[in-house]
Amino acid sequence: MQAHFLGLAPYLPTYMAMQEFTADRTPEDADQLWICEHPPTFTQGLAGRAEHLLQLGDIPLVPTNRGGQVTYHGPGQVVAYPLVNLQRAGYYVKEYVYRIEEAVIRTLAHYGITGHRVSGAPGIYVRLDDPHSHAQLAQRPQSGAATTPTPNFTGLGKIAALGVKVSRHCTYHGVALNVAMDLAPFGRIHPCGYAGLQTVDLSTIGIHTTWQEAANVLGQQLLRRLAP
Repeated sequence: MQAHFLGLAPYLPTYMAMQEFTADRTPEDADQLWICEHPPTFTQGLAGRAEHLLQLGDIPLVPTNRGGQVTYHGPGQVVAYPLVNLQRAGYYVKEYVYRIEEAVIRTLAHYGITGHRVSGAPGIYVRLDDPHSHAQLAQRPQSGAATTPTPNFTGLGKIAALGVKVSRHCTYHGVALNVAMDLAPFGRIHPCGYAGLQTVDLSTIGIHTTWQEAANVLGQQLLRRLAP
């Protein structure tokens, strides 16, 4: 996989470039990992509903073909787009999502933070009272569970959002890790379709690092976890 750091990249041209790359790629083309940050932008997934858009103001909303609901991108957030041929990599979409989440969890662990999965709510969360706590969540995904309970976000903050698209066995869109950003725009939406879900970044839980360092750590984790 080839990693490319794009810097501050407008959202819509980046989205269109991902679509073009995926449509034109051949089975022999190497996988790529695009890492960037975006100017302030709301993006809406295929399942998006109007009631989750509260007050967009001067921030544009871009409809997309990824899964999920509405989220926010802005400076100070590391956005990673893995462009992976899953057929060649040898794993399915569910495992692909698990591997991306694992890369985020390992990135947080690099900073001494424990990231958590919540059953039925893709992305990574931290405990607001003690982000360093290793105590497992009762609502973590568990094999053999008969049903997926309604997520309860009490005491949790979302630090990374995930939305993917697969076309002809090839992925695009990806994951966004909040590092040090203006979190106020998340208050203009129901993040990922959940009213009252608190969004946090590394800086608000006491981790002060640069965008580039966090991008490097996440990039290396993704390169490692997404290997065939």
